[in-house]
Amino acid sequence: MAQPRRVPLPTRDPQQRAGDFQEVATGYDAAMAREEAARCLQCKHRPCVGGCPVGIDIPGFIGKIAQGDDEGAWNILSRDTALPAVCGRVCPQENQCEKYCVRGIKGEPVGIGNLERYAADYFQSGACPVPQQIPWNGRRAAVVGAGPSGLTCAGELARLGWRVTIFEALHEPGGVLTYGIPEFRLPKAIVRREVENLTALGVDVRCNIVIGKTLTVDELFSDGYEAVYIASGAGLPRFMGIPGEGLNGVLSANEYLTRINLMKAYEPGAATPIFKGQHVAVVGGGNVAMDAARSARRMGAQSVTVVYRRGLEEMPARREEVHHAQEEGILFRTLSAPVAILGENGWVKGLQCIQMTLGEPDASGRRRPVEQPGSEFELAIDTLIIAIGTAPNPMLTRTTPGLDTNARGCIRADARGQTTRPYVWAGGDAVTGAATVILAMGAGKEAARAIDRAAQEGAPT
Repeated sequence: MAQPRRVPLPTRDPQQRAGDFQEVATGYDAAMAREEAARCLQCKHRPCVGGCPVGIDIPGFIGKIAQGDDEGAWNILSRDTALPAVCGRVCPQENQCEKYCVRGIKGEPVGIGNLERYAADYFQSGACPVPQQIPWNGRRAAVVGAGPSGLTCAGELARLGWRVTIFEALHEPGGVLTYGIPEFRLPKAIVRREVENLTALGVDVRCNIVIGKTLTVDELFSDGYEAVYIASGAGLPRFMGIPGEGLNGVLSANEYLTRINLMKAYEPGAATPIFKGQHVAVVGGGNVAMDAARSARRMGAQSVTVVYRRGLEEMPARREEVHHAQEEGILFRTLSAPVAILGENGWVKGLQCIQMTLGEPDASGRRRPVEQPGSEFELAIDTLIIAIGTAPNPMLTRTTPGLDTNARGCIRADARGQTTRPYVWAGGDAVTGAATVILAMGAGKEAARAIDRAAQEGAPT
């Protein structure tokens, strides 16, 4: 009989890993993967598949692992997802496929993400042949942004015979996978290999090109592209609007993580300038806040405190990331909200906060935080990292006539990704605001199918 509990994913010792940027989890070996795969019931109604935004044949690839056919597992995975090694590491499976796993009714759900990582890493080891380019169908598409949504859309179109060019503003592809998620959660060699798989399919990736400035969407059409998919993300950081945000030592999580991840500030002797605070506070409760806090710890901070206005249970970050942060010595001040940043000689010296209680649910369905008068307190810090969300950069939309946005600056698009501008689709964070990698991938996959379907019908509008 299969065990009610899943095979634990091995991780490195917290005290050791908190001092470097090597990957935290070491992954299943073959025996662990076979044991965990054997827990899958191979349900006929496949509820896990319905919970996956990209529709992976989950029982199919897990069944192959259970049989010892790792290459067969990879072949099934690669049909449905362009970034399996990424998703196996950063996708919130607990809220998606694993949430609907029948095994979870009387025990723990099957470790679908851990098994996806295992199968993808088997391919990354060089054990399987690389993808082959599909014959050209005569059509060309441009993709704006080499993040998870853009890479997925490009890969899907390439498999349908399109010639696709991705235009990326930064000097490396990957988007948030490269500049946002730290090495200890997602090694960049894995991202590069996933991109190489797409280039093997014929996708052309061009970096250091800012659509909206270097080139416009109109110029892309003039160059012969029949369709444009905008996946430019949401890289504009939000701030709190409280006194002291202009002090030295106040950083957005976007800037902080970009300097560390994309610009390699964590490497010994790196030329990238970065402020290494000794007493750091991170405001926010999402995965980005956890990434910033855990990175600050690895950059040498003596103390790192996460300040969040709701309770630990309400945090939107993955439970796994919160647990790993706690193991690594990150402190949590929940039910606390900043009201002012204190300074001295132009530099941060403290954070004034007020304690909160939870009232009635707000529009998000979570209980609204309410200030407790007279409960102010101060934290002694020298660095504040703000991780309370992001918005799309308006440069592209301002230079693209006919492309409507909503009040949050996000591009308006329907369920297929079709925007208000003919021949232009959009998806991912540029449409939804900051969300998960897998939701962005799902949008890219849906848009690719819509683009191809519209082209076959003769009028991609």
